[in-house]
Amino acid sequence: MKTGNLLIVDDNQSVLNSLELFLKHHFSKVLSLRSPNQISFTLNKEDVDVVLLDMNFTAGINTGNEGIYWLRKILKLDPAMVVVMITAYGDIELAVKAIKEGATDFVMKPWDNEKLLATLRAATELRRSKREVKTLRLKHRQLHDDLDRDYSKIIGESKPMKDLMKTISKIAATEANVLILGENGTGKELVAREIHRQSRRRFNDFVSVDLGALSETLFESEMFGHIKGSFTDAKEDRIGRFEAASGGTLFLDEIGNLNFSLQAKLLTAIEQKKITPLGTNKEIKVNIRLISATNKNLHEMVNESLFREDLYYRLNTVQVEVPPLRERDDDIFPLAEYYLQMYAAKYKKTQIRFKSDALDKLKAYSWPGNIRELSHTIEKAVILCDADFITSQSFDFSSRVQLDKGLKKGLSLEEGEKIIIINALNNHNMNISEAARELGIGRQTLYRKMEKYKI
Repeated sequence: MKTGNLLIVDDNQSVLNSLELFLKHHFSKVLSLRSPNQISFTLNKEDVDVVLLDMNFTAGINTGNEGIYWLRKILKLDPAMVVVMITAYGDIELAVKAIKEGATDFVMKPWDNEKLLATLRAATELRRSKREVKTLRLKHRQLHDDLDRDYSKIIGESKPMKDLMKTISKIAATEANVLILGENGTGKELVAREIHRQSRRRFNDFVSVDLGALSETLFESEMFGHIKGSFTDAKEDRIGRFEAASGGTLFLDEIGNLNFSLQAKLLTAIEQKKITPLGTNKEIKVNIRLISATNKNLHEMVNESLFREDLYYRLNTVQVEVPPLRERDDDIFPLAEYYLQMYAAKYKKTQIRFKSDALDKLKAYSWPGNIRELSHTIEKAVILCDADFITSQSFDFSSRVQLDKGLKKGLSLEEGEKIIIINALNNHNMNISEAARELGIGRQTLYRKMEKYKI
């Protein structure tokens, strides 16, 4: 099968004729030039995969400097171009010099047809591989930019948020490990991404791992990788999150949920800056910026022997606290507007606006679920809205209000548990997995409790 486009550059017309006659049967297109002065024009006009370039073009001059000169010109024009030098037997040293300058291979005159064909086919395959790598890099950069765009900004002009942004700008330029604290739904991952975006690693990957959703049996495979056949379901090689994040930032969310027995393995990887995939003894060096987050009090967990003290101090070079939404009520309106525009576009209801009473009700609420709860509240209101305006009647905070009142006057354990479960389900639009995660229980446990309370 014919594949690849060749450009042959040689001042000897008989050489060109011989090469064209042979190679046209094996490649999609074969172009030829007697003068190297036309190389730039031809490469700009034609889609060329491989250049077969002579070392000498001026009669009586056999230094090979002309070939080196045009090799440099070609690679300057297209650094990914594959160039094979063609040279007389006595020019082997020059050919080796050309390879040091960036040539891929060389062919000796007089050539052996089979060796020539094998060399040019390998060169064509190399060119194809280079193009695939370039395409993958471009796709990766585009994907990176698209993903980053979803986390393009932290919304907030309140004093707590301005203080937080100042802290982020100070620590982002360092390589210090960061521990982010804050209640559920405050936007800890958003803060982690902002630190990454302002850091020197911003053009490399940000890899996020939810340790709260990672089972103990899969921890090593997910974090350190595995090779095919290392365990029953290992049907192919897989790199771990540490290796995937090398050169960039590794974000460990819900670090407080990590099993005590696994904390030592995590600490070892962090301290030694190397990992060993399952099924092999080969160590892989990794270079990561570590950011962790939790809503738990790790200091208390250390005192209760639930969290390793050495790991705690390794994670906690710099500590950042994300304020709850109730402490930044000046940001409720801009956040609400942001989510309104986002969900109005998503559900094709771009005409929807807030009425003033709706905004007043949003600001009067305490938002125990923080920004996550606000987001779900706005999305639900947009979905259910049949008019052009969202009013105060669009929001139902009755379960939260009932819980607040119940706590003041006293609730039975079952009454309180039912309200808390209803609230968690409302926060996550009846998503059982997310609600169970917020409540700190398993899905089956939540199903049983929902059946018990007829929810």
